[in-house]
Amino acid sequence: MTMIVTMSTNVKMRYSEIMSTNLPHKVSAFLARHGLAALEFEPGSTPTSPLAAAQIGCQVGQIAKSLLFKDKKGGFHLVVLAGDVKVSSGKLKRLVGSEASMASPEETFSVTGFRVGGVCPFGLENLPIYFDSSLKNWPTVYPAAGNDASGVPVTYQKLLEVTGAKECEVASTPA
Repeated sequence: MTMIVTMSTNVKMRYSEIMSTNLPHKVSAFLARHGLAALEFEPGSTPTSPLAAAQIGCQVGQIAKSLLFKDKKGGFHLVVLAGDVKVSSGKLKRLVGSEASMASPEETFSVTGFRVGGVCPFGLENLPIYFDSSLKNWPTVYPAAGNDASGVPVTYQKLLEVTGAKECEVASTPA
């Protein structure tokens, strides 16, 4: 017997797909502690916001993309924002106190334990995490779950609560 679970109005998955064990242990343990569940897909199917949105069946803006930045002093900062917006370098500079650039893939893995395309705000320690207000536009957002084949349906408020992130405004204003 196959059980169908509805995670949102647009997403129906078999229970076995939701309960897959392909997530990093620190992420699956974190999600379990907070009553969250990840949607899992074929490996490599959700590494970008447009691909993740197509796989999940949601708007690109609902994808909570996680970007790691390195400031001029060598500090790292994780910024999570809607998948359809870009980071304003000026706003980011004001947030972190100096100019910052994207961390390299090697730095990203070293700091977070996640590869680019699967970076998420779950299970991270000693790393400032910021959620851009662009995520507030959606009733449900989908951050990755530590790999490039997942998404976690969650509200913005619950995401803030479980990660201890700070709110910010770093998205570029559309031209």
